[in-house]
Amino acid sequence: MTELLKLAIAQLEQLPPEQQDAIAARLLAAVHDQEQWETHLFSTTEEWWNQIAAMAYQEEPRSEIESLEQVAPSQP
Repeated sequence: MTELLKLAIAQLEQLPPEQQDAIAARLLAAVHDQEQWETHLFSTTEEWWNQIAAMAYQEEPRSEIESLEQVAPSQP
């Protein structure tokens, strides 16, 4: 356990039980969300990313999306 986490837990121990439980529930939910995000992100394929890129290119004429070259022209 990191020192920062130890410090946070030490401070949480000073709170009333209801507040401890509320913060613990939020922390557990955040950990679960992070695990879900990582699972989803690492299970994506190059084909999926290509589909997302294709969708963005299709939307480009209808929006204000700027190409990378417009925003940050390459240096000679």
